[in-house]
Parts: sequence; C-alpha cells; structure tokens
Amino acid sequence: MPKEYIWEIKVKNTPLLKRKCNHCKSDRFYCSEKFRMNSQKRNIDVWLIYRCIQCDSTYNITILSRTRPELINKGQFSQFSENNPEIAWEYAFSPEIRIKNNMEPDFNSVEYCIENENITIDGLLNMEREVIMIKIKCPFEFGLKLSSVIRQCLGLSISQLNQLTEAEVFSIPPNKSIKKYKVKNGDILQVDTRKLKSIYLNK
Repeated sequence: MPKEYIWEIKVKNTPLLKRKCNHCKSDRFYCSEKFRMNSQKRNIDVWLIYRCIQCDSTYNITILSRTRPELINKGQFSQFSENNPEIAWEYAFSPEIRIKNNMEPDFNSVEYCIENENITIDGLLNMEREVIMIKIKCPFEFGLKLSSVIRQCLGLSISQLNQLTEAEVFSIPPNKSIKKYKVKNGDILQVDTRKLKSIYLNK
C-alpha cells in the first residue's frame, strides 16, 4: 500500500470582488460576511453583502430569489439570520454563485498557508516505496495551481519543477497536466520515487 501524506491548504480571507464603485474610484469590494433578507408575499430573498474597500458602500449578490420559506432548510435559514461567517465564506467562494451573479473574483487577493508533513526531496530520495501518495485538502477553490503548491511544499525552483514534471515524477489521476491543473479538494498527487532517484542520484 502506498504511503499517503496530507497537504492542507488553509485560506485566510475571501476573495475580493472586482467591481467599480459608484461612489468612489475604487474597483474592489470585500465580503462583509453579513446577509440581507427580505420577505414579500410569502417569498424570501437573500443577499450576501459586499462593501467597497475604500468608501464602504454596499453591493449585494443574490443567494436566493423569491424562494418560499418552506423550501429553505431551517438550519440554513438560521445561518442567514445569524450572519454565520462559515456559510458566507462558502458562498463567497462558490462557483455557482459566481456564475449566477456574473461575478469576477480577484483570486490574487486570497492569502493562504499550507500545513504539510515535512516532506523534502532528500526525504523522498531515501524512501523505499516506489510511489508516494499526497492527499490535498483545500475546502475552497480559488484558482490555485498545483505546480505552485508542489514548489512551495518541496522547496523547488521553477527549473527544478519543470525538470521533474517532464520526467513525469509527479502525476495526478486521471493524467491531468501538472502545469495547468488547479487544485481541488481531495486531489491525490502521486510521486514516483524511482523516476525521482533516476534524476538526482544519477548525476
């Protein structure tokens, strides 16, 4: 059985929203983590409130529109009412909500850190197992490239990463391109230690 390690990506903030403000010269809004709810003729509307980073003027994105109360989960209704930050983050990162509202997020504004077991190239070279499995935990998708994660966790330069990628040291089922692939929660990165050793130990 291949040994499995875990790299966990933890985001520190929600992405800014690219949008020109009608009240100042700013072109970015931040998620306030607060909801606005409105009831009309037995229908409920729910919005997530964004605010301009400079003047704090508001812009609302639609979460639910003209939805009957009985169709809303009671727990979810409470989360909206209580301005639950966890569900606000889920919607701020949601691809479906982004498409629904024609939003353009600024993923470059997302700060993150990676908690990973101390795996190094030297450590991989000393492993007897031919294949090492690394599970990636990333609850929010924000366009993070897998190549960037590999470089950070293994301390590789761009040229080193390119060399190892071309030698097919790294792979992610089903045969996705390492250079172009964007991280998703639950991804499994495979490291072929035989190919790695053929590069580093045969120099």
